[in-house]
Amino acid sequence: MSQILAFDFGLARIGVAVGQSITGTASPLNTLKAIDGKPDWVAVEQLIKQWQPQKVLVGEPLNMDGTEQEITKRARKFANQLHGRFGLAFEMVDERLSSVAARDELFDSGGFKKLKKTQIDSVAAALILESWFACN
Repeated sequence: MSQILAFDFGLARIGVAVGQSITGTASPLNTLKAIDGKPDWVAVEQLIKQWQPQKVLVGEPLNMDGTEQEITKRARKFANQLHGRFGLAFEMVDERLSSVAARDELFDSGGFKKLKKTQIDSVAAALILESWFACN
């Protein structure tokens, strides 16, 4: 069994989820605050130590036609920093529509009061991870 952390990169918030390969399921964790895409690296290190993932996934924000946008480069830079700082294998995962799906899932489970931005980001990270499990 291997643990995997997934990140839904954003400039103000970075959603985080953890999953286990044996069950193919993911659970949202607390969202990390970021300043212009820069996370609190101490908080990231604590997550790495706590979950000891064998791999990290980072959502790759693409336009609907598959082309890159400015944030795509920033997400890749974040993934490279995770690799450089912690020596972890990483993989970029197409995240198109993950935030929309996360909003729908939260709304379905509790209406408008469930739609908190911090929850949306981590649920999106969980959906990214579960989509990766489904393809691997």
